[in-house]
Amino acid sequence: GARLLLEDHINAWRSGVYDSCRWIMPALAILVTTVDSLVQAQRLTRAVIEKKLAACVQVTPLVSHYVWEGSYCETNEFKLEMKLRAEDYPILADFVRSAHNYETPEIIRLAVEAVEPAYLAWVYEVTKRHLGNGDEL
Repeated sequence: GARLLLEDHINAWRSGVYDSCRWIMPALAILVTTVDSLVQAQRLTRAVIEKKLAACVQVTPLVSHYVWEGSYCETNEFKLEMKLRAEDYPILADFVRSAHNYETPEIIRLAVEAVEPAYLAWVYEVTKRHLGNGDEL
């Protein structure tokens, strides 16, 4: 199926069959956002995993320092790093924006320069979604 096809392309790429002008490797991206509570982090994480918009979300507690409306702030937050298919970034960013409880949420895309091929294949496999006509995305 799709996994075998992706693995075939990855193996061909690794062996030098494709040059940069003829083939664009499937790509991984990371969406980073912060939320104000563990409950919000868990809710958002579960939603993006269930919707297959991200393959993995890592949640890390941290302290943010920033200026908001002219005042210095120091706030306990949770950082979410969402691993996803690069082409799904606009869909995931829209979802995070709509589900976020901040007026101005941090939504940052990090490009991934290199990724282990087996991990990339796993990301593509677990984020496979079915279109209305039965085709896979």
